[in-house]
Amino acid sequence: MQAVEIASFGGPEVLVPVTRPVPGAGHGQILIRIAWAGVNRPDALQRAGAYAPPPGASDLPGLECAGTVAAVGRGVTRWKPGDRVCALLPGGGYAEYATCPAEHALPIPAGLTLRAAAALPETAYTVWSNVVMRGGLRAGERFLVHGGSSGIGTMAIQVARALGARVWATAGSEEKCAACARLGATAVNYREEDFVALLRKAGGADLILDMVGGDYIARNIKCLADEGRLVMIAFLAGPRAEINFAQVMSRRLTLTGSTLRPQSDRAKAGIARQLCDRLWPLVEAGAVRPVIDGSFPLREAAEAHRRMEGGAHIGKILLQVAAED
Repeated sequence: MQAVEIASFGGPEVLVPVTRPVPGAGHGQILIRIAWAGVNRPDALQRAGAYAPPPGASDLPGLECAGTVAAVGRGVTRWKPGDRVCALLPGGGYAEYATCPAEHALPIPAGLTLRAAAALPETAYTVWSNVVMRGGLRAGERFLVHGGSSGIGTMAIQVARALGARVWATAGSEEKCAACARLGATAVNYREEDFVALLRKAGGADLILDMVGGDYIARNIKCLADEGRLVMIAFLAGPRAEINFAQVMSRRLTLTGSTLRPQSDRAKAGIARQLCDRLWPLVEAGAVRPVIDGSFPLREAAEAHRRMEGGAHIGKILLQVAAED
């Protein structure tokens, strides 16, 4: 099969097209013939040597895909060859074929192409598990997401709106703020406005989803409402911060967070069940839709990474691996 591997740790130029053997589906796994694969920040971290694959996972980058089931391993009853699926992968998505636990695959939502569905798994798993399952967002609450024009951000805005929350989103340009506003958020240009002052004026955020970290952590705490929750999912500005824990105690705040890839197969399967039961109906109803910035051929994965790291994209970046059936 054709694939793109990390030849050595470094910049986008280390992503090199290669030929690899097609992997086999083990017990409880499916083999997917990939049509489209998603490009995500963790792929760039892995490329740089800062995010190793979990034990037993492919060394190829790529954490999500959409395509058709090519084969099923022993013990798999839910899927059969020819089924159209999108899936969260432990790795290996930058290739024509990849394996994953059968319980981590999801049916293609009605009305979506494989291209659109490929933009769903990583953002859907991340947003649902952190905003709904961990963060406990409820209708009527005030929700703030940083990086609102990213793949995670655009998904989080839509999910929160669909659940009846009031949504604020930070972004760094007029174009990105406009994209957030079109999805139903009150957009905050962080280069020109103080999100802390705006949220405190509104009563404080009940829940914040943050992928920035750094000095945003202390600022997030300042703009939380009493009994508010802060959920961290990444640290683009670094993981260290000085905070006043007296505020956490006196205002009964909750600080938490998670990363998706290291979680157990069982935990990811539990998220997948909630996605099928609760999020997929919202997708099929049109209340939540993937936002796609653009796509590149698989062999141009390095250019896709340059686009992502340049920061100008809005929504997800995809790799086209094969033509859709």
